[in-house]
Amino acid sequence: MYSFRKIYARLLLFRAKHKSLHGHPKLALKIARRVCSYTYPGSAFFSCDSAPLDIVTKRREGFERLARLFRQRSPKTIALSAELETSMPDLAFVNAHRVPFQYQQYVQEHLGVGSIVEETDGPRVRDMDGNWFYDLGGSYGVNLFGSDFYKKCIDRGVERARDLGVVLGSYHPVIADNVARLKRISGLDEVSFHMSGTEAVMQAVRLAQYHTNRSHIVRFSGAYHGWWDGVQAGIGNPRPPRGIYTLKEMHPDTLRVLRNRNDIACVLVNPIQALNPNGIPPSDTALVASDRSASFDKPSYTRWLCDLREVCTARSIALIFDEVFLGFRVALGGAQEYFGVRADMVTYGKSLGGGLPVGVVCGKSTLMRRYKNHRPMDICFARGTFNSHPYVMVTMNEFLRYLDEPAVRTGYQQLDTVWNARACVLNERLGRLGIPVRVANLASVWTTLYTQPSRYNWMFQYYLRAEGLNTSWIGTGRFIFSHDLKECDFREITNRFVAAAQAMQADGWWWNDGALTNKAIKRRIMKELFTASVWRHPSDPTTGPSATRSAPYDRSSRHETDPLGSW
Repeated sequence: MYSFRKIYARLLLFRAKHKSLHGHPKLALKIARRVCSYTYPGSAFFSCDSAPLDIVTKRREGFERLARLFRQRSPKTIALSAELETSMPDLAFVNAHRVPFQYQQYVQEHLGVGSIVEETDGPRVRDMDGNWFYDLGGSYGVNLFGSDFYKKCIDRGVERARDLGVVLGSYHPVIADNVARLKRISGLDEVSFHMSGTEAVMQAVRLAQYHTNRSHIVRFSGAYHGWWDGVQAGIGNPRPPRGIYTLKEMHPDTLRVLRNRNDIACVLVNPIQALNPNGIPPSDTALVASDRSASFDKPSYTRWLCDLREVCTARSIALIFDEVFLGFRVALGGAQEYFGVRADMVTYGKSLGGGLPVGVVCGKSTLMRRYKNHRPMDICFARGTFNSHPYVMVTMNEFLRYLDEPAVRTGYQQLDTVWNARACVLNERLGRLGIPVRVANLASVWTTLYTQPSRYNWMFQYYLRAEGLNTSWIGTGRFIFSHDLKECDFREITNRFVAAAQAMQADGWWWNDGALTNKAIKRRIMKELFTASVWRHPSDPTTGPSATRSAPYDRSSRHETDPLGSW
């Protein structure tokens, strides 16, 4: 009987995993360690989709025009970025991963961009060379109410905390008001402060495991909860995942697993996944075809969260909303208010710090205590030197007090109407012009979709930059707007967006002969990966990164003079 139950539980678990690699992190990690690098050099870079020679020529000319523009417009910014890249691995990583790996070497050698800005003015940023760009990156979600607002928060916070300075361990009196406001916003009993969103999630998960005396957590395929080992399974984490079930979101198979297992401490929900359930955060690094999908159905996602709430309550599983990114962006009370579902614990971060780094956990008192009176040695330890830093607490207070402003509350009531209408207007305009680009949004968080199969959609980020639109390193996958964006600024952004798309279309990057489908593109890439693995240099270490090599089909000089002959 015991064996049958065990087999049945394993079967339920297998069925609840998403069929993609996102749902199988162990397999994804193994495959990632075996994928060999190859690159498209020379003419192959412009003709990897077998485009005719006239299109290849257009692409090359467009690429060279962009390269000249960037070099001439931002020489100081690009030079300092390149210098820093040799000493800052974070910068080296993001610059290397702006595009799919097959194109990285050629792009880095010929299409340098800067990562340095010196000044902000409303929704714009200025680089070292005096060029102004509209910022579509949103400081990874921090910039909710506009850069001028956060400057004021920090200035006022520094002034209010000046007399205390940096005294750690003891608390600035403003912390009492912060706790009261966060309890009211979250509807939960207790609050703890941390130094980042990742740390907040770490503590929430650890507390859930501590109080339930269970080992495993459930996260959903493609969701991101920070870079901690305990929640990041698969690619990106060199350690094999332990104690993590990565299951399908918005699926009854997952609910069956939750109902039938006794080892699940908590379920982690990142509400931004409502825009692309079971998909990884969209990034141009993985934009190899045009099959990126995103759409937001609020009623369906609300029903899913209600189902989760019901089963978690029945099985005494802690339901944790990870609102580090989305919190305060969709409603005053965050995702709990927006979807009408209460969580047992909520994590916050990003904009809550008023421009300074912070992480917060709010939870029920039964889950938040870090010790047990009847077992004095059984504790759940979590401390940090800079937790509740006085300067962070006062800038946070500036942010929280701002939420009470009548204009802010009115803005939240109109949020969906305003941003859905803006997305609709842009999509209609793109459709009329015959441009194979659309946008999808969850309030002020947007992602770009491509309606025509292409291997070069990742180039769009560079055309946007040429038109004065600054994106984050993930490119067109996610645009994050501040809620203070005026209509005149939005019109200017959409004009530049459309101009960039028209220029990219004119340069031939969206050429399609009808035979180029997303499936055909992926089959071709799989063939290239296999060939690259077969031709791997015998001295390459099997456990380390392979050397950057040209694709095997480019071994003959004939391919340099005849791009069509490559295939």
